[in-house]
Amino acid sequence: NAGQGVIKNLLPVLDDFDRALTQMETLGESEHLTGFNLISTKLRDNLSSKGLNLVEINKGDAFNADTAEAITQIPAGKNFKGKVVDVVEKGYKLGDKIIRFPKVVIGQ
Repeated sequence: NAGQGVIKNLLPVLDDFDRALTQMETLGESEHLTGFNLISTKLRDNLSSKGLNLVEINKGDAFNADTAEAITQIPAGKNFKGKVVDVVEKGYKLGDKIIRFPKVVIGQ
């Protein structure tokens, strides 16, 4: 349980890395981007070795309340009715237990 608490507290750091990497990629290749990628990869590999995995959910997947949290619904064409339109926040599981549900927008 203590390990789960520590890992759960690191999830916002992973989110910040994702945002920083996305922003830096828009600026193009640089030494800073390479450094951020190395640190991010090392952190993710370390957490993965402790059992942390991403909850796989993508745009267009059918919404499942057991594995994701819908934060809002938006009008969407019939192709996206009841499906994931956007993933707002990634979800993670530790072993088989979801410790943070992905937050998604679903089509109405």
